[in-house]
Amino acid sequence: MNDLGTKIAGKRKDLGMTQTELAERLCVSRQTVSRWEAGTVYPDIEKISDIASLLGVSCDYLLRDEIGDEAPFGRRESRLLKKAEGRLVKLWFFDGEADPDLANRECRILSMEGNWMKAETETKKGRIEKLIPVSSVLSIEILSEDE
Repeated sequence: MNDLGTKIAGKRKDLGMTQTELAERLCVSRQTVSRWEAGTVYPDIEKISDIASLLGVSCDYLLRDEIGDEAPFGRRESRLLKKAEGRLVKLWFFDGEADPDLANRECRILSMEGNWMKAETETKKGRIEKLIPVSSVLSIEILSEDE
């Protein structure tokens, strides 16, 4: 089992949840959850946020190599970024790392977890949610102070 699989299995068991229950909540098969936990495959990056939410942990906790308990936001930058959570913002990305759905467009930061942020925006195709690494963001302009 890899660290990610160990973390998923451990937190799932801590919650008294079966693989089948987790699979149903994530709209995947029980076998998929089993393969994640065994470390034979990894979840799609889009599923990481959903897994973290269901297990009550951060994306950073799941993706970091260490298995220890989650550390709260400790760095000053993380606390500042956390203030953008729930707000309408405009994101600018470093060259070559721009997300075409979120770059220079109004979006809402849904959550900030360690080195990851989940944002949503409206596109011609409808509302979409994206999980993006904070390190790809050059600048965040807060457009609304309401949460």
